[in-house]
Amino acid sequence: MSRITEEMIRKRAEHNNLEIFTLEELTLHQQDITRIELLDKMCRELKILYLQSNLIGAIENVQRLKKLEYLNLALNNIKRIQNLSGCESLNKLDLTVNFVSELTSVENLADNYNLRELFLTGNPCARFDGYRQFVVAAVPQLKTLDGTDIERSERIEAQQEMSMGLRDRIIQQQVECAEQERKQEEEDGSEDEDELLPGETEEEREKRYWEKESSYTPKSRIATQAHLRKVRSDNDKDDGAKKEKPARCFERDGRMLNMNDGKYDFSVDDSTQPDRVVLDLGLPRFMDMSLIDCDIQPTYVRVTAKEKVFQLVLPEEIQPDRSTAKRSKVTGHLVLTMPKVRQVLMKTMAASPPAAHSLHTAEQKSTSTAQVKAEATTTSTRTERLEVDSSGRVDIANIVSGARDTKPVAPSGTTRGQRSSLVQEVSASGIEDAKHASTSSHLKQEDSSDFEDDPDVPPLM
Repeated sequence: MSRITEEMIRKRAEHNNLEIFTLEELTLHQQDITRIELLDKMCRELKILYLQSNLIGAIENVQRLKKLEYLNLALNNIKRIQNLSGCESLNKLDLTVNFVSELTSVENLADNYNLRELFLTGNPCARFDGYRQFVVAAVPQLKTLDGTDIERSERIEAQQEMSMGLRDRIIQQQVECAEQERKQEEEDGSEDEDELLPGETEEEREKRYWEKESSYTPKSRIATQAHLRKVRSDNDKDDGAKKEKPARCFERDGRMLNMNDGKYDFSVDDSTQPDRVVLDLGLPRFMDMSLIDCDIQPTYVRVTAKEKVFQLVLPEEIQPDRSTAKRSKVTGHLVLTMPKVRQVLMKTMAASPPAAHSLHTAEQKSTSTAQVKAEATTTSTRTERLEVDSSGRVDIANIVSGARDTKPVAPSGTTRGQRSSLVQEVSASGIEDAKHASTSSHLKQEDSSDFEDDPDVPPLM
């Protein structure tokens, strides 16, 4: 038998980051739990609670779960419906295959005004005459009973039956059922079927235990669970004695082996980023980080997840001290980023070349530098100057393009104003001569064969 503990609740809260005070859904089925406890103190935000397939004998310690909407207590040892009036949001209650013989206890659900679905299939009370009519009349807010919708006409008939003494008949059937259950429990406890008889083997005892007919009572269920637990314990001892040797992670010569005991999906990428190796290991999404151990070595990486070993020999040597491990909160994948060693060496070699090569490079650089300096010096020392007439006289008329070859020069002794007027006259005459020469050159050109001289067309300016 087991009890609900904080460790048990936290272990099943991995999907909520191990936080139990904000937990909205909790599954505690098949744990051989005998009593409901701690949930009303630690899990006030619960909306869905699964407690099926246990040995719970009574409904208790759930009154403070104000937000609880669905409670599953199927396959337990519950005899009476009680302590649910505080569950204001309760919408669905499943009590399939229990030992509810006190049908009048269903009246305790009248205060759960949000209750819409109720399952009592497999209980002794479901065999009572008038069972369905009594439940429909006692819990009027129900919409579905044992998976069947409640019709309006059925409600009217149930109210009529209730007024005609249906409740008294139900109470009488409850008394008879309780007496029958008491006799069955006494018969079941008369002999111990789990003891090994003289000269009987374990297999024969096991066969005798399962072939003998017995009544289905809370006591027999507890005995059956105890027997199964004992058988499992014996099997675990045998398995421990015959436990296989752990698989080797390396050969006898020291070479590491590739291993994947957990059959996890993985991928290795060393081409997208040439300077590192990236390993993506597909671990289960809800596996707790405390169950994962990662060991990165220069030539291999080993990940132990829930005692399942994953080992991979790396294609190149990596730097463990610079490696990182990250896990996705969405997919649960473990991503290992491992920088390569060879990439760092190549960069170091490029930064410090050999001595001979460096001397040759230095000579080339010095030669090219000397040539550049020589050319710069030659360019800076070579100066271009305008040619000046040796006579000291400047022919101003030659400045204009197309001027005449010989121009009058201002005689010595003339004043500044006389020189200015002379320059203007010479410039004007030079411009007119240039126009005349340009017009003459155009006139001297021969006309083409298809030219027609039209006197009406004005001459081009």
